[in-house]
Amino acid sequence: MSTDSNQHKDSDAGGTHDRIEREISIAAPVERVWAVLTEPEHVGSWFGQGEPTPVDLRPGGIMELDHGEYGRFLTKIVKVDPPHHFSYRWAGAHPGEVAVEGNSTLVEFTLTPEGDGTRLRVVETGFAGLRIPEDRRKTAGYESHCEGWSAQVENIRRYTEQLAA
Repeated sequence: MSTDSNQHKDSDAGGTHDRIEREISIAAPVERVWAVLTEPEHVGSWFGQGEPTPVDLRPGGIMELDHGEYGRFLTKIVKVDPPHHFSYRWAGAHPGEVAVEGNSTLVEFTLTPEGDGTRLRVVETGFAGLRIPEDRRKTAGYESHCEGWSAQVENIRRYTEQLAA
């Protein structure tokens, strides 16, 4: 299976910059990719500082993402449907604040079996309605997240495949 398939689909409909979509093939079963996305011992390895990440894996639960110099983000889990769908709200412009509908984007992970591996799709939406403070625009805005998700899906792929080796 090809593991370098990284697709980008970003929406700029009407100049709103509201949707980021990334897809990547991962040479690991869905259950392993699910574990990497949701289990405390793995999350910090692909998104964070390498330390275990507090995760309360249930709708309404909090997953704390440590993004180093950019801050700690208290994402609120929206949906958990193991091992195929996981979503959370992320207040990227407001480190330390719990993500709620008015201050955050929605990040959705969809895992689909693909041969012996997994197709991972990540979609982040909701930028158009956000008020991002001037000092956070460079790191919390649409363009930054476009670049960030390109790197993060590759981090997820590399980390997951290394576990499988």
